[in-house]
Amino acid sequence: MANQDKRFALLIDAENVSARYIKRILEELSNEGVVTYKRIYGDWTSHNMCGWKDTLLDHSITPMQQYSYTAGKNATDSAMIIDAMDILYAGNVDGFCLVSSDSDFTRLAARLREAGKIVVGMGERKTPSPFIAACNKFRFLEVLQQAQEAEAAADCAEQKCASGRPEDCAGQETAGASGAGASLREIRRAVRTIIDDSSEDDDQWVPLSTVGNTLIKRFPEFDVRNYGHRKLTNFIKSLDAFEIREVPSPADRNTKKIYVRTRPGNRGGKRRQADPI
Repeated sequence: MANQDKRFALLIDAENVSARYIKRILEELSNEGVVTYKRIYGDWTSHNMCGWKDTLLDHSITPMQQYSYTAGKNATDSAMIIDAMDILYAGNVDGFCLVSSDSDFTRLAARLREAGKIVVGMGERKTPSPFIAACNKFRFLEVLQQAQEAEAAADCAEQKCASGRPEDCAGQETAGASGAGASLREIRRAVRTIIDDSSEDDDQWVPLSTVGNTLIKRFPEFDVRNYGHRKLTNFIKSLDAFEIREVPSPADRNTKKIYVRTRPGNRGGKRRQADPI
């Protein structure tokens, strides 16, 4: 099974993570595979959960209720650990994403790895080192958020927003003719991020199919026809920030593989590298 087709269970400790990170969490995990379970744990009768309540429906995350039976005791951790083990024994996933800054999940991460599962951890910089070491990969949420803000600022500069503030540029490019779905600005930024994350060489060429598959993971409603195009190739060209390269297949010269990369002027001034062969 290809890496992009691996199935992941996303389990979030709502009492330990801010709702402002959710978009970056889902985008980052889409680089690893398909998210089949999306669950978040907390005491939803608490006022502290209000920030998450407004986010759950937009991202189709299932809230798992866990009452705080005793003051000062975190029952959420136990519920999340029990569910993780149930999912493990069901055998429906290839990996887990544990989102928390709590060291209580260290043993869980180690146990999931012992079972041959990929474990991606995400948390704030305050996360204890034992939990970080127990994961195959660990991503700091502040770093992901800063990257998103930098991308938004770069897009704003490209659009020459009069105020110079990214939030004022958000409405400058709308969604497709249907009026639904992500804006062109969001798609352009996502494509740039996908290329950066997926490229293995300095030349940054990435198969167009990889970009298309990852876009669908990030935006389930994505369809090039919403933007007036019939082919993904033409749609990417219309974004005016990327280069397309068609390379004949070594096995069949009549078959071409299509690659895409961010134009040098749109990726921090990197020098042009060799084309794929």
